[in-house]
Amino acid sequence: MAEGSQDLGEVLFEFTAVGHAVKVVAIHAASGVEVSVMGPASATRSDLERLALQKLMARLGGERRRGRPRGGVE
Repeated sequence: MAEGSQDLGEVLFEFTAVGHAVKVVAIHAASGVEVSVMGPASATRSDLERLALQKLMARLGGERRRGRPRGGVE
């Protein structure tokens, strides 16, 4: 679990090299909601993880504001 995600519970990260870039997928374990970001391969792992976590938090916050279930299923 990454720092700053204590209120989210468990968050899983998957890193995949794609040429000179890295794709990072962040998955909220409790709901299954996932987001992905791309960044340069030269970026630090912690920077990419933080970016993915921020996007995941925004996604989960948006779903809660719209009244959707946490899994994103309508």
